[in-house]
Amino acid sequence: MRLNDEDRAVLRHLAGQGPLIIDRAIGWCAINSGSRHLGGLERQRQVLLDAFGNLPAAPTDIPLGASPEVGADGRIGEQAHPAAIAVVVRPEAAVQVVLTGHYDTVYPEGSNFRTVTTRSDGALHGPGIADMKGGISVMLAALEAFERHPLAHKVGYRVLLSPDEEIGSVASAPILAQFARQGHVGLTYEPALADGALASARKGSGNFHIVVHGKAAHAGRDFAAGRNAIMEAARIAQALHALNGQREGLTCNVAKIDGGSPLNMVPDVAVVRFNVRFPATEDATWFEGEVDRIVAGTGEGLHAHLHGRITRGAKPFNAAQQKLFGAIKEAGALLGQDIAWKPSGGVCEGNNLFASGLPNVDTLGVRGGDIHSEAEHAWPDSFVERAQLSAVILMKLASGEIDGPALRAALDADMTDFAETH
Repeated sequence: MRLNDEDRAVLRHLAGQGPLIIDRAIGWCAINSGSRHLGGLERQRQVLLDAFGNLPAAPTDIPLGASPEVGADGRIGEQAHPAAIAVVVRPEAAVQVVLTGHYDTVYPEGSNFRTVTTRSDGALHGPGIADMKGGISVMLAALEAFERHPLAHKVGYRVLLSPDEEIGSVASAPILAQFARQGHVGLTYEPALADGALASARKGSGNFHIVVHGKAAHAGRDFAAGRNAIMEAARIAQALHALNGQREGLTCNVAKIDGGSPLNMVPDVAVVRFNVRFPATEDATWFEGEVDRIVAGTGEGLHAHLHGRITRGAKPFNAAQQKLFGAIKEAGALLGQDIAWKPSGGVCEGNNLFASGLPNVDTLGVRGGDIHSEAEHAWPDSFVERAQLSAVILMKLASGEIDGPALRAALDADMTDFAETH
């Protein structure tokens, strides 16, 4: 793998784009687009439609259905979502790349964390600057630069920008699966790990809610007639927590219990909310069986209902993924970048793409840290650095020095072998 004059011209172009790539991301961060803030998400969507309009094909909307939500009172409602954004360029090309990102953030509508500032150490500090408005700006810069390359016609690509990644991609999951089936290689723009490494293996994840119904009663006159939903929720929470340590690498986080009543009333409803992380499919199957057992143990006069599901399967670092990461390391070396990787307990759209058979690298966004907190930050020099890395990947897919179809075939073979032995 080597750089030719045409490759270097693309990289020189990107080297001069740093201020634009950064300023674009900073402008996007000024739009609060928390996953449930529909007005902010719509404003962000419109801005992205304009920004991605410079690519060879016009962006289009993909409407998303509402996803179920369990309220604090145990009632099932719906969470609406704005449309996802798709850009499909050269779908007839022999090599197909799927690029994904999300335009929602974790910061709610009322958050006071609203602007990007520069810290004394030079880092950019602001909501979404790393996760992942900076990453989307990097993606767009790489694609615009790649279109200047004489071999660009050899690669087609599908971009998907979704509004619900931070709440599990429940609405956008079918679209992610559809795009994954149409590609050879996936590139996702989550921020790099804190030390700049890529995420290799990822655990799977699921979000669950158990609604407990009891019987209300006066705490003084008829206490014995009541059935306390809060106490049953506490039993369930303890039983769930006790699953930790029973399977290597599996963790169950009991995150919240909703419910309660006036002090003179036996509470009749509670909701236990929890998340699971697991390293392998068989661990998820075991966990779901244990949850069913815990729910079935509900006491007399009480009943419980389980909601939620496994939202993302595990993403192992199998042979096909190792081949892809080896190619990315070679691409980085052409730029003087030492590409390393390590496993992560986090999950993202890369899990979804892998589950549909697409080999992918999902941490091609900026270098930064402290995501999902008000200390979120990104390093300015990483914007051009990561855009150039993506551009090299695309150029080498176009030249055949990275063999996209062979990588897809290798993952298909790995997954077939796994299915036959399990």
